[in-house]
Amino acid sequence: MNSKQDRHAPRRSWLRAGLLVLAATMIGTGCWALLLPRAFYDDFPLSGWGWVSALGPYDEHLVRDYGAMNLALSFLLVSAAIFLERRLSRVALITLLVFAVPHFAFHLTQTHHYSPLQDLVQMGGLGFQILLPLALLVLTGRTRRKG
Repeated sequence: MNSKQDRHAPRRSWLRAGLLVLAATMIGTGCWALLLPRAFYDDFPLSGWGWVSALGPYDEHLVRDYGAMNLALSFLLVSAAIFLERRLSRVALITLLVFAVPHFAFHLTQTHHYSPLQDLVQMGGLGFQILLPLALLVLTGRTRRKG
């Protein structure tokens, strides 16, 4: 490993870890929604909280599609973490943001369905899916050459 690679090793490690954290959250919800759509609808994120069921009638097709989309996004994020190529990492993070920003915006209008604690947990989790990709995008920025 040359000195340039040594200098960027911490940045690459943080980027890889962040991509994998994002992928892990999406794999969990994706598998749950795809494989057990009724349980996801009734109990997401915890038994008795019913965040999805509070927003309308059950639609198995919609819940399974949400699960499949989460798994597709997680595949892209894991691929970016494995290859750590700048453009692929940026595409993965921006793709996630294309989903996460409107998802967050919608839920901002639905806080009346939940308790203050549930609102805090929900908006915190959804905000994390925006703030972490933005921070990771900074890590994918071009490095400046000296001289």
